[in-house]
Amino acid sequence: MKQPRVLVTGGAGFIGSHLVDALIKKGYRVRILDNLSEPTHDGTMPDWVNSEAEFMKGDVREKEDWVQALTDVDYVFHLAAYMDYHLDFSRYSDTNVKSVALLYEVIVQNKLDVKKVIIASSQSVYGEGKYECREHGIFYAEPRDFKQLSDHKWNVVCPHDGVVATLLPELETDEVRPQIPYGITKAASEKLCLTLGETYNIPSVVIRPSIVQGARQSIRSFSGALKDFSIKALSGKPIMMYEDGLGVRDFVNVHDVVDAYLLVMTTQKANYEIFNVGIGSTISLMDFAKLVFTITNSTQTPTATGEFRINSPRSSAMNIDKLMSLGWKPKRTLEDNIRDYVEWVQGYPDAIEAWKKTYESMQKSGILRK
Repeated sequence: MKQPRVLVTGGAGFIGSHLVDALIKKGYRVRILDNLSEPTHDGTMPDWVNSEAEFMKGDVREKEDWVQALTDVDYVFHLAAYMDYHLDFSRYSDTNVKSVALLYEVIVQNKLDVKKVIIASSQSVYGEGKYECREHGIFYAEPRDFKQLSDHKWNVVCPHDGVVATLLPELETDEVRPQIPYGITKAASEKLCLTLGETYNIPSVVIRPSIVQGARQSIRSFSGALKDFSIKALSGKPIMMYEDGLGVRDFVNVHDVVDAYLLVMTTQKANYEIFNVGIGSTISLMDFAKLVFTITNSTQTPTATGEFRINSPRSSAMNIDKLMSLGWKPKRTLEDNIRDYVEWVQGYPDAIEAWKKTYESMQKSGILRK
């Protein structure tokens, strides 16, 4: 009897390639659909792509590519996406929303026997997040406006009395208030996934990872504190972080995220549900930078520049109780994340040059301001 075949879109990328490795290790037949396009890739096949996987160069925006990729497939992990913050806004809907519609369209029209679809979403759908004011209670924060950020008033405050509010971990049942094109289209893709899945009895699951870290994270992308901090530390440059460095994040290891994907794939209780995936605790960017410097033996001192990214949340935190109720738990530490990435990125001497180009592009486009 043949092992089930699994399709992983974006399987040549950061999280996708680790998922491919794990699936192959478990004995699944794996097919990758990836177009190897910029900015994540440079058009060539990364050296980490598992040779035991069937590779199909194609585009999730093209129906015919979906038709070919879904042939004889039992499970689908749809990880391919357009990420970060770029000014070609239409590409977000084309890649992140249209692709989901095409996936279900091909399955339904061709009566394919797909056992489950798992869609990658993002914590970005939560936007600025949920906060609590001691006097006025819980509220969903609006994006901090340009004037507030230009005045270097970084904290989220209660809209009623202006008092600094307390960040609350996001629950899957909370309102989603995305504030960048990536998050907006991810929220739409979630709705499409669960609605079409339930309508046509295609078991479907949405995964919302927090900030994923580990080896193979693209050196060309805008996002990624670990990438930014590690490259600077290894090149002897000071870490200069945005705002005041006191915003907090939930950083999760890529292998813990892969474990979550594998769990929901085989668990019926996960069907038609959304799951946060994080480590369940937060660390400030300043403290995280210091940890990177300690592990890399850098003598530099992390500093904050007062620069800011438009529509970027001050802080983020995730409640992961729902996924843990299925038996999953994070096993890796922040130190594991850093060591894995540092060891990997040292093999890419062009990383610092790629970082410079990314930084200059952000400034030129007005995404990064001061």
